[in-house]
Amino acid sequence: MVELGSGTNGRRLEANNLRTQKRLAAAVLKCGKRKIWLDPNEAAEIANANSRQNIRKLAKDGLIIRKPQVIHSRFRVRELAAAKRAGRHTGTGKRRGTADARMPTSVLWMRRMRVLRRLLRKYRESGKIDRHLYHVLYMKAKGNVFKNKRVLMEFIHKAKAEKARTKLIADQAEAHRNKAKAARERRTTRLAAKKEALLGEEAK
Repeated sequence: MVELGSGTNGRRLEANNLRTQKRLAAAVLKCGKRKIWLDPNEAAEIANANSRQNIRKLAKDGLIIRKPQVIHSRFRVRELAAAKRAGRHTGTGKRRGTADARMPTSVLWMRRMRVLRRLLRKYRESGKIDRHLYHVLYMKAKGNVFKNKRVLMEFIHKAKAEKARTKLIADQAEAHRNKAKAARERRTTRLAAKKEALLGEEAK
């Protein structure tokens, strides 16, 4: 049996005596030495354990224990993340990178282009716009004319309405021309018939 002193010297002697046991226990229990708890009341018995088999027996008896994992709470982190989602703690004083580093303009541009081009493709496939209007709108989107999908949709509606109006005016003009042409032809026919009638009367 190893006799342990009292006070600081006793603790130092105990630590020196049980250093090997702590190392063996850490290897047996598969953890670090800081996670090993040695029963201070059974220090003498633990000091006699000089093999892994003895250490296993002491661990089974509860004289050597593997300390539980220290809890690292995520509560405060989750709370802060929720606040940031609500817009808190994101003022100028909390920002480290430039605006372009925090949200690159190239990423914003790619997102916008993909949204607009996806809409144009959908409209073309569904027949809402023809391929000629699709090409015009595609090039306008590339030229930064539309800042979002709503603006593009409004432009499409206006373009379709303008196209329908132009077509209506053209049809009306064509109908008017046809009507005038028919009237001219009738008048010409009527005048020719009248002339013939006059010539016939004179011949009599």
